[in-house]
Amino acid sequence: MRKASKWQDYEVLDAGELEKIERYNDVLIKRPELVAPWKTHRSNTKVDAHYTDQWKYFRKVEPQIITYGDMKFKVKFENSKQTGIFPEQAVNWDWMRSIIKSQDQPVRILNLFGYTGGATIACAMENVEEVVHIDALKSSIEWTQENIELNNLQDKKIRTIVDDVMKFVQREKRRGRTYHGIILDPPSFGRGPKGERWKIEDQLPKLLQAVVDILDDDALFITLNTYTTNLEPKAVEKIMNDVLRNNGINPQTHSDTIGLPIKSTGNELPCGVTTRWCYRKDLL
Repeated sequence: MRKASKWQDYEVLDAGELEKIERYNDVLIKRPELVAPWKTHRSNTKVDAHYTDQWKYFRKVEPQIITYGDMKFKVKFENSKQTGIFPEQAVNWDWMRSIIKSQDQPVRILNLFGYTGGATIACAMENVEEVVHIDALKSSIEWTQENIELNNLQDKKIRTIVDDVMKFVQREKRRGRTYHGIILDPPSFGRGPKGERWKIEDQLPKLLQAVVDILDDDALFITLNTYTTNLEPKAVEKIMNDVLRNNGINPQTHSDTIGLPIKSTGNELPCGVTTRWCYRKDLL
């Protein structure tokens, strides 16, 4: 497991009984966590907000600004159990930044299913020609724009676009545009604007093929995050390898669980799978 263990403003205090207790600065929250069925150690911890089918607040909780290294992110507790950030993704932010930093020339990055822009901010911190951020929800794009301003990245060329990922990628292919790094964070299930059914097990090969079609000849990486229990790391890696081989690309890939340390036990909380392709195997 790759662990995001460098956080200061965030931590998982405990997890168990299908919930987790987290700290964002001095705000403690409890929310569902289906991958934590075991007994919790801090079940009596007093939290400031608890999500079941909606947030229940025990004191006034303001939006938070949390810092990771030289990056800042806005966290809000509203509408759903999500907070606007997936802290485990910090292991991928660090890796992508290191790859970009090693290049002599600025690169083009595409962030698909970009949510509130964690990976977009991370890549834009380095020497980029352009970062393109795609999400189907206007609210996520607006939140991303807030994070861009928070990090003083307005002078970087960052395009935030409300669009369907597949349609956008297909248009980019027709335009002849390519990218050096592509990030994918697709949902396990979903519905398109016309009721199209999205199921990642069925759609992943098609999605990866579309991505490979716009991969630059001097491409650096593909980063794919998956969350469904129906897809083990090796299964995801095989799908990616098959698509790469079919397109004459050396399948230099690695797939592993990513997660977060649990303070109360010293164990790890699994938070999905990241599968990476890199132009250099030794950098995986």
